Amino acid sequence: MANPFVHVELHTKDLPKARKFYEGLFGWDLKDMPMPGGGSYTMIGVGEGVGGGMMNDTSAPPHWLAYVGVDDVRAKTQQAKSLGATVLQDVMEVGEYGTMSVIRDPSGAVLALWQGKGQ
Repeated sequence: MANPFVHVELHTKDLPKARKFYEGLFGWDLKDMPMPGGGSYTMIGVGEGVGGGMMNDTSAPPHWLAYVGVDDVRAKTQQAKSLGATVLQDVMEVGEYGTMSVIRDPSGAVLALWQGKGQ
């Protein structure tokens, strides 16, 4: 399948509470790692299937954000814009891991685009 979902990310105002809930509910393997620029990011290991991450985010209501893998995040971001999307987060590097952007589609749904390093 072209352009699969590759990552899901929880933005929350209370990371310890979210960790305890999801670890207890699903038994996910949660591991903290440093974020570029400071702070930490909790990776979600689910075994098979799409994993993800959790992070503190005080700038928005708690929500899950889905990431779709693309070969060229810059080109896909521009294509999305030309098709009526609003770019909420322009293309940005995420440390040594890859490049991302966040768009709102014409119906109002929010989605992230992800290009891993070496793609």
